[in-house]
Amino acid sequence: MKERDYYSKLGFKCGLEIHQRLETKTKLYCNCNTNLTNENTIKVIERRQRAVAGELGFIDSSTKFESQKERKFIYHAYRESTCLVDLDEEPPGNLNSEALETAMLISRSFDCYIPEEIEPMRKSVVDGSDPSSFQRTMLCGYDGGIEIDGMKIPIPSVFLEEESSSILHNSASEVVYGVDRLGIPLIEVDTDPVIPTPQDAKKIAMKIGLLLRLTKKVQRGIGSIRQDVNISIRNGARIEIKGFQDIDSMDEIIENEVERQKKLIAISEELKKRNAGVGRPVDLTRIFKHTEAKVLSDYVWQGGSVLGAKLEGFKGLIGMEIAPMTRLGSEISEYAKTAEVKGIIHSDENLENYKISKSELEGIKDALALGENDSFILVAEKMERCEKAIEFALMRARMAIDGVPPETRAANSKNKTTRFLRPIPGGLRMYPETDALPVETKKTAKKLKDKKIEIEEIRKKLEHEIRNKQIAEQMLWSKELSAYEEIIGRVEVEPILVASVLLEKFRELSRSGVNVDSISLDSLEYIFSNYAKKKITKLGIEEILKSSPKERWEVDRIIKERNLSRMHKAEIKRLVLHHKDKPRGEIIREVMSKYRLIVDGEELQEAIKNSGS
Repeated sequence: MKERDYYSKLGFKCGLEIHQRLETKTKLYCNCNTNLTNENTIKVIERRQRAVAGELGFIDSSTKFESQKERKFIYHAYRESTCLVDLDEEPPGNLNSEALETAMLISRSFDCYIPEEIEPMRKSVVDGSDPSSFQRTMLCGYDGGIEIDGMKIPIPSVFLEEESSSILHNSASEVVYGVDRLGIPLIEVDTDPVIPTPQDAKKIAMKIGLLLRLTKKVQRGIGSIRQDVNISIRNGARIEIKGFQDIDSMDEIIENEVERQKKLIAISEELKKRNAGVGRPVDLTRIFKHTEAKVLSDYVWQGGSVLGAKLEGFKGLIGMEIAPMTRLGSEISEYAKTAEVKGIIHSDENLENYKISKSELEGIKDALALGENDSFILVAEKMERCEKAIEFALMRARMAIDGVPPETRAANSKNKTTRFLRPIPGGLRMYPETDALPVETKKTAKKLKDKKIEIEEIRKKLEHEIRNKQIAEQMLWSKELSAYEEIIGRVEVEPILVASVLLEKFRELSRSGVNVDSISLDSLEYIFSNYAKKKITKLGIEEILKSSPKERWEVDRIIKERNLSRMHKAEIKRLVLHHKDKPRGEIIREVMSKYRLIVDGEELQEAIKNSGS
């Protein structure tokens, strides 16, 4: 069966949210620096959040769940990159016009309509990543699209918004954030949930990322772009997978999420057949007063507790694998861990490994009134944590009866799976920003009238310059494209040479341990300038790059210390005349074996030809 047919029969729905930080001098609503330079903390602020009912009178499920964790949020402020706007102690300033122009250029490049007036909104944030508990966002483009393999995927919205704080430390009881990143302009590009297959999702994410890079207005590096994926299948639920740092594994993670939902649906159907139910927590501490099970005794002997609960009709299903290295029990445990416990023990495991005795098992069965088809879970910790943990665990067990719970999950590129973060937020998260004025777009739209990023035009331009279709295609998708364009725009050098060095030679050097990312653009430009002026050879370029120069003077030093100055034609001619009685091939071998880094191969061939050898 063809891949698209297979996923169509499953009722597969998939949409993307691409988040990309913009390259601007200042933040979206203040004049703070956007360069993350590891400043020293000058102020630490602690806050807590509590769930309250919205205007419609109900509390969002994800907000309620986060509030139940009772976590505290700690914010580190810095001198150059933090101000009172970031800490929600001062109203926002004027909107960053550079960021707005970039957002509108991106919107035009996706064939979006631009609103005549942009309305700043507040979007609720439940994870504490913003001290204000909301993120400023605004719709800059709508009703656009992107084409892939002859198929057009609608892009209903392009947003300009504030970046969140960066996580410095994370635990179940507290999260420590750095506020330096907060407020950096961020673009969000959303697709409709009509992407037909996981492989198509990966292709579209790559193409959107490419178009964003081609604006030359976005930040580069780890964390500057994040891809979130929304997935569901028939009888499943919408799952938002966040944090695809490694786009190469996107399709595999989506495939495993589909299989996870299929397994959870099957488990739900079986649980309903068994008329399954979830019991109440029972204190089982007395049963383990003299236990040899270290995983329990470590708590019991130190004044902790063991709580257990019956899962009626769950036998054999808690241990069922639903994704690689993941079972239903793993997911129940993930919910429990949000209360800062190490996990759960359940009856589908091999309990002999924990050294839980037969008499203790009998005690559990009696206390929980277990039937033949029933299972149980245990949680051990201090009573307060224990109660909260088993409450969350039983919540997840009840969800298993209903089917697939709608959740926000984190991508795990190592084993191509996902892990639970929190219940998925409700749809009513946006409300008007009362401290920021609407922005008219007429003037900026006029300025951008004829501007648009066209991937095909850039591809054709590269093919014309490089004269090699394969290398041109690689350069189009490469992170080195910007460096390539800067170099050939300033130095009269063959584009094919620059492309080959940035693509192939950089890859070789990186594999051999050279930190090519630390080589500055200015140094690269200077190296190619030396080559264009016939001061070094092509092989000399590689030798210089091995030392990862960051400044021009370092390039000069390397050339001098390693004797890399290119040999003049007259000297090459003298070398050839010295070997004139030898065959052509032998002359080349002898000269290049000794002078390969400073003799240009073409000039040597020309000298041999002119000598008559």
